[in-house]
Amino acid sequence: MTRKSYVIFVLISFFAFAKAYSQGITVQPSKPTASEIYEDLKKLNFLGSVLYVAAHPDDENTTAISYFANTVKARTAYLSLTRGDGGQNIIGPELRELLGVIRTNELLAARATDGGEQRFTRANDFGYSKHPDETLAIWNKEEVLGDVVWAIRTFKPDVIINRFNHRTPGSTHGHHTSSAMLSVEAYDLAGDASKYSDQLQYTDTWSPQRQFFNTSWWFYGSREKFEAADKSNLVKVDVGTFYPGLGLSNTEISSLSRSQHKSQGFGNTGSRGTSDTYFELLRGEMPTNDDVFQGINTTWTRVKGGKAIKTILDNLVATYDFTAPDKSIPQLMKAYALVQQLEDTHWKNIKSKELETIITAVTGLYLEAKADTNYATTGSSIKLDIEAINRSTQSVMLKKATVTVTDNVVASNQPLENNERYTTSTTLSVSDDFKETSAYWLREEGTLGMYKVADQQMIGKPETPQENTVTFDLIISGVPISITKPIVYKYNDRVKGEVYEPFEIVPAVSSRLESKVIIFAKAESKKIPVTVTAHQANFTGTVMLDKPSGWTVSPASYDVSIANKGEEKEFVFTVTPPAGDSEGDLSPRVVSGGKTYTKELIKIDYAHIPLQSLFLPNKARVVRLDIARKGNYIGYIQGAGDAVPDNLEQIGYQVAVIDPATITPELLSQFDAVVVGIRAYNVVDEMQAKQPLLLDYVKDGGTLIAQYNTSGRWGNTKIGAPYELTLSRDRVTDENSEVRILAKDHPLMNFPNKLSQQDFQGWTQERGLYFPNKWSSEYTPILSMNDKGETAKDGSLLIAAYGKGHYIYTGLSFFRELPAGVSGAYKLFANMLSVGKQEQQDIKQ
Repeated sequence: MTRKSYVIFVLISFFAFAKAYSQGITVQPSKPTASEIYEDLKKLNFLGSVLYVAAHPDDENTTAISYFANTVKARTAYLSLTRGDGGQNIIGPELRELLGVIRTNELLAARATDGGEQRFTRANDFGYSKHPDETLAIWNKEEVLGDVVWAIRTFKPDVIINRFNHRTPGSTHGHHTSSAMLSVEAYDLAGDASKYSDQLQYTDTWSPQRQFFNTSWWFYGSREKFEAADKSNLVKVDVGTFYPGLGLSNTEISSLSRSQHKSQGFGNTGSRGTSDTYFELLRGEMPTNDDVFQGINTTWTRVKGGKAIKTILDNLVATYDFTAPDKSIPQLMKAYALVQQLEDTHWKNIKSKELETIITAVTGLYLEAKADTNYATTGSSIKLDIEAINRSTQSVMLKKATVTVTDNVVASNQPLENNERYTTSTTLSVSDDFKETSAYWLREEGTLGMYKVADQQMIGKPETPQENTVTFDLIISGVPISITKPIVYKYNDRVKGEVYEPFEIVPAVSSRLESKVIIFAKAESKKIPVTVTAHQANFTGTVMLDKPSGWTVSPASYDVSIANKGEEKEFVFTVTPPAGDSEGDLSPRVVSGGKTYTKELIKIDYAHIPLQSLFLPNKARVVRLDIARKGNYIGYIQGAGDAVPDNLEQIGYQVAVIDPATITPELLSQFDAVVVGIRAYNVVDEMQAKQPLLLDYVKDGGTLIAQYNTSGRWGNTKIGAPYELTLSRDRVTDENSEVRILAKDHPLMNFPNKLSQQDFQGWTQERGLYFPNKWSSEYTPILSMNDKGETAKDGSLLIAAYGKGHYIYTGLSFFRELPAGVSGAYKLFANMLSVGKQEQQDIKQ
């Protein structure tokens, strides 16, 4: 396995007081300052919770979340109904579930910055939806509603805040409105024991005190309308708090949190000063003092036995010594012991975790369990290094350190003297007791609208819980306390220094097909390599390639023998398609020791999130179709990232990826056509300067194909078309919507492939997006389509002659259709690349 390091974003160390504890994300040990510990102490005294609800990663109001977490000191969580799988990605080629993994971790990075926690439902972001009726028909409404009820019952918020308005269906993304509608409905259901009663074996009913809608001038249509509106039902909160201990305002922290959504291009500049946020009361009693918690007991007196704890913590805050935080240890341990006696298990668990974090910080207690490898398979062995050090003057005894899943005791009865490092090592056999670490929501195949998660207690968790841990049982100032740490992998990088990675349990072997879609344009065989990677030493087995009916694969199998852990071997199969059109899936299968392995290892490695290792079903779409093409050498300018160049190579084109900075007339002149990738004019600065050269290329006889760009979000995006063309936000989200061919005799529909409406069947997720809605007469619209109940959208595919060449603008979602192996999309794209070649063919004839 090739290992690539990840960089832990430094904000975690700056905002240690604000971060949610663990939540499954592997990070370097937190090292809070005395000022940050003081903020933690103040938060111990607040027993109130806020649940913020919306639909996607990046929908949340990070300013509000940071305000409640850091100014109010409330336990604050964001419930994102989806993981954002249906969005786009401006930092790489990952889409669908891989993008969902990226955006999940971006949310965790955001919460670690602004101080919130993160929750989800099983709803799958299937793409843009125009109405909640459509959304809730594709999602399993009852299951998603149940997941929202589950989130309320387990998080137990006093206050729920919706990001969107539940009363305006059809005015915004259907997912947005649905999130608010489900939140409003779940508000009552969570307290009803007859609803979703199967959940009650794990939790209790819960009734929040208030529910708000986080409104703003945007929902009123303009700032002027908002200023004139009746605000008697609105709570106004100034969220512009300045934190002297950090030298930052709440709005600056919010911007740093918002900027973690890098795959969506949400880099944000911080602001300072007063900043008002408004909350419209939906349920409960209206506060009279702009405090959403007014009248709600948020002190320790809300729990039986809490008064004594409050007395201790009040004194701790009042007498805290910033120069010697460890003086607080005896009183902290008394408070911890009292918390363990609480009958209220909800607040007992929450405050125990908070106290563990603070006690670890004030003692300078460093506890680590480090494996000598970043991954292991069942039956293998690892070396485990234990390190413990007490950097306070208080008495600390390590009673024992135990591998949690196996009960192996690896250290016992060790006094931890001031600043004296204790280390020990042991060799562990990785038994079946060790827990799988892959993304739990991807382990079983779901549906278009839902992930499949059978374990009720896993539903909503942001990531797979870290269960491969070591529990350190300690005695601190005479009080027993147990602190659990995940087993991690750590190594030294010559440039980055100390680098942490997750320790993962992986299958014995994985396989990989290089291409996820393989097009057979002729009835000829292709050599298809399968790469087999052993994740343990001395692996032996058999690899075969499962095929669709009517296809043949030779040989039937290969014997596999791989000596070294992490070593790869390639096995080449000859795949022959049937004579006629056909499509299906090729799936490698490795058999060893009576077990079958069908997963592929996919690594996601970006600097702003932890390294992700996913084991997903390994298959490639194979398509046999008669497809003709003209031209050969294609230039491709990447935009936000897509797999279209690889897909074009599948049908025989030679594709060169062009760096926009290197564009010259001489470079362009060698290409039969040039394709501009999705959102290139939005995200590639050089495009504006190079567009005149691209248009000159067209004027001299070239073909330029520009794929979709967004309108509005990046300002006044200029795509530099040769004639007037205005982008809109028009889109057709129903992939099964009727496609009407407006220009039936145009070469785009006839050369070199004859297209019909049948070629628009089997499209995935959507037809297209951000279609032009105004264009000059020089353009010919080729297709017309629309979603149900809407007017015709004719701007999905426009072509214009310009000089001796042709300019094409298309909002059709080729970046989704080609990787999905949609045959009609391939034929249409081949026709676009072949435009103008018919005349050349006629001349030659």
